[in-house]
Amino acid sequence: MYTADKRNRRTPDWHTDFSPRGSFLSPELQGIISATVAAQPQCGFARPAAIPGSALNFFGRNITLAARSTAIDKSDFLGLNKGLNLSSVHCNSTARPKAFSTSGQPKMAESTNALRYVDIGVNLSDPVFRGEYHGKQAHEDDLDDVIQRAKDVGCSKFMVTGSDLVESKHAISVASKYPGFCYATVGVHPCQAKLFDEYPEGAQKMLQELWTLVVQAKKDGHVVAFGEIGLDYDRLFLSPKEPQLKYFEAQLDLAVEIQLPLFLHSRAASEDFERLLAPRMARLPKRGLVHSFTGTLEEMHRMIALGLDVGVNGCSLKTEENLEVVKAIPLERLQIETDGPWCEIRPSHASAKHLEGAPELPKAVKKEKWQKGCMVKGRNEPIAIARVAHVIASVKGITVEEVCEAAWNNSIRMFGLGEKSA
Repeated sequence: MYTADKRNRRTPDWHTDFSPRGSFLSPELQGIISATVAAQPQCGFARPAAIPGSALNFFGRNITLAARSTAIDKSDFLGLNKGLNLSSVHCNSTARPKAFSTSGQPKMAESTNALRYVDIGVNLSDPVFRGEYHGKQAHEDDLDDVIQRAKDVGCSKFMVTGSDLVESKHAISVASKYPGFCYATVGVHPCQAKLFDEYPEGAQKMLQELWTLVVQAKKDGHVVAFGEIGLDYDRLFLSPKEPQLKYFEAQLDLAVEIQLPLFLHSRAASEDFERLLAPRMARLPKRGLVHSFTGTLEEMHRMIALGLDVGVNGCSLKTEENLEVVKAIPLERLQIETDGPWCEIRPSHASAKHLEGAPELPKAVKKEKWQKGCMVKGRNEPIAIARVAHVIASVKGITVEEVCEAAWNNSIRMFGLGEKSA
């Protein structure tokens, strides 16, 4: 269930009208910083007294990219021709060796290359991304802004989750609106399995409509996976076990027939889940993944043995046990996601201590006080995928680049997403 996070996690607030000061900066770099700051949303940043190293750290990625695009000489870009002591400047363009943070957690080397992400599970068709909450319009549609914020941190591919027949159509609609960036999954979530028996024209008719929808959308290049399907025994009050089992099996057979990789959901149902999957995996060359994985270490190893990848988001990082599982996921079987608008990383989660040095998120405000360029409190967004990757890297004791490159390659190999597999 979508619930607002009551905690106010304000980030530094830098105003857009500040001018960089400090004679150690070259004129070219001052111009780049001015342009970078001017491009930030009004709600994002407050005015500093000067431009210390922390400012360069915040803008490091944008400045680095701008410097590359304008062909500024590296020594001039870094201010070396001014006799600058770089030990006082913390810029992301300079990699540092792994060290330990004040919390005792491994600290990754900072990014030296532009990172790229696939958010393999995000519910962009949810009404909250159009400003609608519980049937009431709280603010204007800001889906374009949500997608652009994610693109700005390197997230250029989004898999929009389908959870029933209607929502799958909405996911395809989003994919058609953002071609080359958004792709849909189509399927009926286990918590919605009872809809088959409630369908006015019967369950078989609903399965036929699902088949028709998937086949056409696959032909159009909008659908890349069959799902979200699976079993959820934690929420049997939403759909009983019998229809979950019956229609999970029926949808697996559709996926085999249509030849789409699986986008899977499993909660407290590993025995039945694996029993139904195992005999079909050989007929699915691209296999699939278990998204939003929260199972045990033993369950994770069994998923890997079946040939499945494992999707990790904020819900996969809540407890110390979760972190141990994520630490053990082989890089070649890892994919990352946000599951927005849900599954954000919260201060109470075990993952929170691994956020030191993670990219800051834009300022978040209550939905009633929405401002363009700001996030909404309690509404997770794909921009937060950078923090998921950061936590995974910290837990594994490797660089964010290693996490991102492995996850990107795994996602492209399995789902295509308009890219050639490495």
